[in-house]
Parts: sequence; structure tokens; C-alpha cells
Amino acid sequence: MKSVKFPDGESLHVGKILCLGRNYAEHIREMKAEVAPVPVVFIKPSTALVESGGSVVIPPISNDLHHEVELVVVIGRPGSGIPAEEAMAYVAGYAVGLDMTLRDVQADAKKRGLPWSVAKGFDTSAPLSAPVRREQVGDPHALTIDLRVNGSVRQSSNTGHMIMRIPGIIAYCSTVFSLEAGDLIFTGTPEGVGRVVPGDRIDAHIASVGSLTVGVR
Repeated sequence: MKSVKFPDGESLHVGKILCLGRNYAEHIREMKAEVAPVPVVFIKPSTALVESGGSVVIPPISNDLHHEVELVVVIGRPGSGIPAEEAMAYVAGYAVGLDMTLRDVQADAKKRGLPWSVAKGFDTSAPLSAPVRREQVGDPHALTIDLRVNGSVRQSSNTGHMIMRIPGIIAYCSTVFSLEAGDLIFTGTPEGVGRVVPGDRIDAHIASVGSLTVGVR
């Protein structure tokens, strides 16, 4: 079973990974999409996780893998129907995450009106840094967030540009899914997503949270 481990030694088993789509306006524009009337939430299995220093493996069904850097919320205790004003009490900490996406597979699924599960949930599609405690981060909506591929900046933004903030994300998700300690919530990606190929190195960083490095093969 996959788990996340805090620097103080506490380890939490990861049950599910909830991911928010279309949560940065500039990313919505670059994808030629529209702001959704309700939050767009999809799930990755825990088998998608890969630690910093590992590799994202492109499955043979795709020839168009894209990077998406995101602030990840680590849930610290169980809850359901959580009010937004109480939501931050359920946050154990934060991590840097990548929502790796098989863009060609996703585009075909969208065209056919099919789910995105394969495009988003394949093995190694969710690289994750070591988490840090909530108290170390301060305001999670005022953090610089960036990603480089082979040293070149691809994504550079600030979590303050999120459309839906973390309390609202947790509140909404908990009306549909019972949250458990160890669950992860990927909060969406800013603009600048793009293709990576075998041999590339991805470096992602979020201020006060940490860094993440993975290869592609």
C-alpha cells in the first residue's frame, strides 16, 4: 500500500487521490475550455504515485505525455460533509505533485464522450514530493509554483490564482467522497502545460512546500 511520510516520522496510507481540473483561469484558456459550472473532479489510484527521484513511464498507448504541476493537500483526519469554514482543520500538510496526463488519450476520450481514467490514472502518473506540515506553509494561496523541463521554465505562477480555494475544494469533495486520513487532493495546475519525452528531467517547486524531481522514460 502506498503512503506519504512526514519529516517527523508520521506515515499515512494513501487511499485515494482526488484531482481538481480547470482551477486556474489561464490554464482553462490555454486548453480552449470553459469555466465549469461545478468543480471538475477526477480520481487517480494510489498506484499512480511515484516518489521524487523516480521516473514517469510512458505507457505504449500514448505518444503525447504532458506535465501539470500542482499544490497537493494531504488530508489528516476523516470527514464527510465538511463545512468550508472548518475544512482547514482537516489538512495535515501539503506536497508538490505532478498530474501527468496522456494528452492524446485524453483528447480521444473527450471526443468520444468517454472517461479520462486511463489518460490520468496510469502507473507513475502522480509524482509526489515528501509532504510538509500545514503549519510550516502559512497561506497556501500565496505560494509561487513553477516547473522546469531540462532546466527551462515551462510553468510559473502563484497559487493565489486558484479559482476555487482549498476550503471550498475540501468542502465540495467531502459532499461526494468520504475523506480519510492520507487522502490526497491535487488542486489544479496553472498555465504552461506541455509535452515531455523520454530522457527529459522535470523539476517542480512550490515555495515553502518543497521540490520534486522525476525523469521520463
